[in-house]
Amino acid sequence: MESRGALRPNRGFGLRSVLRAFTTPTFGPLVVLLGFGLFFSIATSTFLATGNLSIVLQQSVIVGTLAIGQTIIILTAGIDLAVGGIAVMGTIVAGSLVNDGYQGLSALLIAFAITTGVGTTAGLLVSRMRLPPFIVTLGLLGIVTAATRLISRGGAFPVDNELMSWTGNSIRLAGASTTYGVLLMFALYALVWVMLTQTAWGRHVYAIGNNAEAARLVGIPVQNTLLSVYAFAGLLYGIGAWFALGRIPNADPNALQTANLDSITAVVIGGTSLFGGRGNLIGALVGTIIVTVLRNGLTLMGIDPLWQDLVTGVLVIAAVALDQFSRERLR
Repeated sequence: MESRGALRPNRGFGLRSVLRAFTTPTFGPLVVLLGFGLFFSIATSTFLATGNLSIVLQQSVIVGTLAIGQTIIILTAGIDLAVGGIAVMGTIVAGSLVNDGYQGLSALLIAFAITTGVGTTAGLLVSRMRLPPFIVTLGLLGIVTAATRLISRGGAFPVDNELMSWTGNSIRLAGASTTYGVLLMFALYALVWVMLTQTAWGRHVYAIGNNAEAARLVGIPVQNTLLSVYAFAGLLYGIGAWFALGRIPNADPNALQTANLDSITAVVIGGTSLFGGRGNLIGALVGTIIVTVLRNGLTLMGIDPLWQDLVTGVLVIAAVALDQFSRERLR
């Protein structure tokens, strides 16, 4: 009798674990990803080819990195509409400095400093002046876009530097080809995941997103935390710029046109609430791969890129509507 009674908690624990897995915010996005994968594997003959799956991962590097910064900002109930513009500025600054004779590392560090500075500026305006993140980042988008065109004189130019293109170099792992950029992106996700889940800073980010005033009353340094979030996001956008130069060694002020929409879509589809305080970084990674798989699969089917943008827009609206519906049910 004792042995049978001892087994019951284990069975219950296993059942609860399974049920908990089905109710996690990441479960839904995983189902969507599998659904898209199944559809495109049937609709095309090349989607499941090893080479194409490797391309999907490589194509996800830029948006995936930008989505990390977008995630930590959205977790604080903010939003960043300048993500693509800041990343493009990073490519233009780094490329211009290299072409002017700077060493690759120096040019890269200066570009990181500038993108971090832009993020810090946004953080100061949001945290100290209490301006709405939507307005702040929308204004910064116009500023960095104009500055980028002034620096580049309105035209694209090649960037010939070994360090700048290193993230696009191929490496074989377990018989499959990938790039250093893919590995670095996964490393960034692991690092920031630890920061969000295992540190006081991460707990403060979630607390601010849930209720900034309540967080302030319990002693959380709301202003400093918000400032650090936007500054860190700016650094991540600079790293995304480095990955972009690795993908295409060409600095173009007109690049990453859909980066803002794609990064927000990836984060929201991944289960992070636009209202803040709820979501996780793993979901953002899954959302990034969903967006990339969608664009890749539609391209293989010969669908016009404009229709791809249309579908992506529908997805983000549907994800926000679902988030709103789930919030209403929790009240």
